[in-house]
Amino acid sequence: MSPIALWLICHVALLMVSYLLGSLPTGYLLGWWLQGIDIREHGSGSTGATNVLRTLGKGPGLTVFVVDVLKGVAAIALGRWFYAHPTVAIPVEVEPQVWLPWLVVLSGLAALLGHSKSVWLNFTGGKSVATGLGILLAIDWQIALATLGVFALVLALLRFVSLGSVCAVTAAVVMVFMTQQPLPYLLLVSAGGVYVIWRHQSNLQRLLAGTEPRLGEQAAIEVDPSQV
Repeated sequence: MSPIALWLICHVALLMVSYLLGSLPTGYLLGWWLQGIDIREHGSGSTGATNVLRTLGKGPGLTVFVVDVLKGVAAIALGRWFYAHPTVAIPVEVEPQVWLPWLVVLSGLAALLGHSKSVWLNFTGGKSVATGLGILLAIDWQIALATLGVFALVLALLRFVSLGSVCAVTAAVVMVFMTQQPLPYLLLVSAGGVYVIWRHQSNLQRLLAGTEPRLGEQAAIEVDPSQV
């Protein structure tokens, strides 16, 4: 096997690990451990921190949020570690400084996909907001904190978690362009932002209809499996 083929196989394995890392079903596991329930059968049906908060309480909700953020951080750190400690020799045709950002992008996208389409939950999951924040933290902590600030401001003023999330990811896309991040990171945040907004399409429909629950209110909605 040629060095380049072996190197590519290692990349594929890395992306699979990033996906599996993102697919760790934190919210589902807490629901099962704490109350013996399937969190997907309650509230919005999402396994993310917001639905866990509404269903299980503040402690479990915060736990899910922190763990899901760390999944995003870990996926990016894993990609960077791969280049710092290669398991196989890097082929002479490969320029690490060129390839590293693209590997980071693919690792991040794999983790996002894993969180929302977990292999352990029949490809259901959360909306990837917290995991996306973790990816931002690993790429540029200043943009991540600014994004979190936008979310907190919208939440404080209007108390809609979904609207805060959509505004935050939109702000993140704007900020990566304003700060002239490398092209791979621009594409990662843009693609991730579009994906997160798409995952919130049912929330946006409820916002327009005036039926979206505010923070502190129970989600009096039926679970739509296509949006979980």
